[in-house]
Amino acid sequence: MKSLPTAYFDDVYQANADPWAFATSPYERAKYEATLAALPSERYARAFEIGCSIGVLSEMLAKRCDRLLSVDASELPLQTARQRLAPYPNVTVRQGSIPDEFPDEPFDLILLSEVGYYLVEADLHRARQLMIDHLTPGGHLLLVHWTPIVHDYPLTGDQVHEQFMNVTGDGQPLTHRLNQRAETYRLDLFQKK
Repeated sequence: MKSLPTAYFDDVYQANADPWAFATSPYERAKYEATLAALPSERYARAFEIGCSIGVLSEMLAKRCDRLLSVDASELPLQTARQRLAPYPNVTVRQGSIPDEFPDEPFDLILLSEVGYYLVEADLHRARQLMIDHLTPGGHLLLVHWTPIVHDYPLTGDQVHEQFMNVTGDGQPLTHRLNQRAETYRLDLFQKK
């Protein structure tokens, strides 16, 4: 099995401009509020959001970041994201997919939300290392993923989070700061030592 290609997401967005109801779902709204509440700092200098889709969470993050880079593998949802985020000059929206197109700059916040399970384990390992390498000391890494099994996806949300748990503790680069579980998603916050 391979990581899901950009064409997979292009097909999803061609069929529906908001396939996961990010803009209208009470479930998504509650998850976004939990995501923001889990961030320990009121403000971040440079944040990187992986998998921004149509920019609903990006807009909420923009208010807490001096600079926010939001990327998505598919160009299609980015048209909506750019319109939504136009009032925020501190936000850059760009097409790109990890791990192959990881920005070469430091961040004090990296958010991986509902993306990790699209990667095969080898790509997730590469992406994890890139996140660690580009996170500033003391910076935060927040993971939020759906936990039920989706047969199209190479990994489950729990498998993604456990890969990051493997690099916490003594002699490891990350400290685990927070775990929250809802009925269908998991949230874990890490901090770089």
